[in-house]
Amino acid sequence: MRIVILGAGGRLGGAFVREYRDKFEILAFDHEELDLGNEKEMKEWLLPLDFDVLINAAAFTNVDLCETKREEAFQINAEAPRALAEICSSKNARLIHFSTDYVFDGENRKPYAETDPARPVSVYGKSKREGETNVLAVQDRHLVVRVSWVFGPARPSFIDQIIQRALENEDVSAVSDKFSTPTYTLDVALMLPRFFDPDTPGGILHFANAGECSWQEYAQFAIEYCGSLGVPLKARSVGALKLVDMKSWVAQRPVYSVLSTAKYAAFAGRPPRSWRDAVADYIRHSYSKK
Repeated sequence: MRIVILGAGGRLGGAFVREYRDKFEILAFDHEELDLGNEKEMKEWLLPLDFDVLINAAAFTNVDLCETKREEAFQINAEAPRALAEICSSKNARLIHFSTDYVFDGENRKPYAETDPARPVSVYGKSKREGETNVLAVQDRHLVVRVSWVFGPARPSFIDQIIQRALENEDVSAVSDKFSTPTYTLDVALMLPRFFDPDTPGGILHFANAGECSWQEYAQFAIEYCGSLGVPLKARSVGALKLVDMKSWVAQRPVYSVLSTAKYAAFAGRPPRSWRDAVADYIRHSYSKK
């Protein structure tokens, strides 16, 4: 099977490259090699290629910057996915496009299912939602995978920032009234090949590690687990911030964006592992020997 990976320099795309390079024939492109903001260039690169699956892990993900760069956000997050879907359909290939929990407004207080209405509250969320719609309008056999709070090696994420702060400072704080679920890039990479078969269902699929937490709870668990491994942290507890304290944020964020993975669990025969198990696994591999 020949697989094209876009966004190979990112956290999620990099995980796919590491996991698949010895199992499949891989063609990987990072932002410098293939710019989704340039549709003409994108088609010139991709149309001559022969492939079975294209994984789009590339996006304009800076939530605040999207507010002031709306046109660029929609070009990369909405128009490029439409073009990718058309390219894949012309080759009878499957597009697997990654989206986000930020397509929801956060008004729910129970996990969002794939069938729940998407009502994004930011330019980022709106551009990603339009990208989903564009992909599935081209062909419903393509797959849109929504993920949340993605973490993993190669590029630092929230968990790495918290651990770094705790290494350097005694006082560490995180938002306590915003809730979702961490998602380990390794777990995404391990589950995804079951959807490479074009006969598996298309449409929208939620995938995240099991459970839910606030950023404060997430950070507190990470610090405590680092401590159990002997990582020399200065901080031992995580203070509470409120969303209203985040004065530097430009874009609105959903307060609650936990994704239900019941559809995935029914298809795979088991749910994803818990976010605590996934975070502990990541910390063991990334910080226990430092």
